[in-house]
Amino acid sequence: MRMVDLIHKKQQNQELSQEEIEWIVQEFTKGTIPDYQMAAFNMATYFTGMTDQEVAALTLAMVNSGDQIDLSAIEGIKVDKHSTGGVGDTTTLILAPLVAACGVPVAKMSGRGLGHTGGTLDKLAAIPGFQCEFSQADFIDLVNQHQVAVVGQSGNLTPADKKLYALRDVTATVQSIPLIASSIMSKKIAAGADAIVLDVKVGDGAFMKSIEEAEQLARTMVRIGNQVGRKTLAVLSNMDQPLGNAIGNALEIHEAVQTLRGQGPKDLTDLCLILGAQMLMAAGKVTSLDEGQALLQEKIDKGEALAKFREFIEAQGGDASFIDQPDALGQAAHQIPFKAPRSGVVSHWVADLVGEAAMLLGAGRAVKEDVIDPQVGIILHAKVGDAVQEGDILATLYANQSQVDESLDRLNQALTIDDQAQEAPLIYEIIESA
Repeated sequence: MRMVDLIHKKQQNQELSQEEIEWIVQEFTKGTIPDYQMAAFNMATYFTGMTDQEVAALTLAMVNSGDQIDLSAIEGIKVDKHSTGGVGDTTTLILAPLVAACGVPVAKMSGRGLGHTGGTLDKLAAIPGFQCEFSQADFIDLVNQHQVAVVGQSGNLTPADKKLYALRDVTATVQSIPLIASSIMSKKIAAGADAIVLDVKVGDGAFMKSIEEAEQLARTMVRIGNQVGRKTLAVLSNMDQPLGNAIGNALEIHEAVQTLRGQGPKDLTDLCLILGAQMLMAAGKVTSLDEGQALLQEKIDKGEALAKFREFIEAQGGDASFIDQPDALGQAAHQIPFKAPRSGVVSHWVADLVGEAAMLLGAGRAVKEDVIDPQVGIILHAKVGDAVQEGDILATLYANQSQVDESLDRLNQALTIDDQAQEAPLIYEIIESA
């Protein structure tokens, strides 16, 4: 085979065989296909797309490029949840113990974050003593004993995807649905889950800006999962404004605790109940979303969800005293109010600008070398649709620096106050089949 012939074939919108796609991925991973040829292939794919068979073949080829986690020693159907990213997305911290409290094992491999706030591991790192590095055997033991564990990703999972994504990032080919879908699903499949629930974000703070694009991506990923034998479900959720009220690592930990107590923000709670119900359906625990949401709410009301969260934190070496004593995670030196410039109704919080404001405080990373400050961030006190008076405190900035002018400027850019507001739905679509 010659790469130039396969590039030409893709340019002509001809379907590549599984053997051809496997060869491309293997040779690129080994370094025998140079970056400039792979970049040309990516660009051809960007313009001509891929068939379902090609996307499935690409996904499996990337899965097979590195390690795969074998979770067969964990009892029960293992369900993973993946979010395409957003601002204030605390769902994993809530869903992992909540679903585990229902008797469904959650064996979660997560990563560090690059962007508005840290990833799930960065959030958990705000907890003193919490450990996320375990051998595979110890990871499996944790899940079998406690029904839940969250650990760092293996360094050699889907190395082809890492190389391919780095190249897409510098050649303007990130926004290709076949390449996005295969990238996400290859990591989920390699991580060993039996079933996968996808939270595909839509809006200002999301990767996919339109409902049409998000639906196409979601259905592509659901098809991939089902084609390779993983029960896969998806939700399209709104990310025009931040999810919940907290943006920042320790702040989001506290919000997760409040949600598990049944006292969390309505939008965050509602989304967790829907995603959690899908996880229970995928595991065969319930037969409908309504039944799943009722079971999850029962676990919250009885305190079993919060008890499982405490058990999970302590099992991984963390000091769980912050559950009862919020100050145990420390507090930023400065709390700076952001006030309403006029009276009216909040009609927009541009999610990614709010996220940038938090990142400038130190809650996230602009580049991977940046160090996250776990205590800093933003709490929103008013969301879209809320009536406010001039001078009302709409947000509080938690900072360890006294100069926060740039963050305040981002919040000013993010906020719109009008005479009225049209609220978009939290959930646009629930996808149970492709």
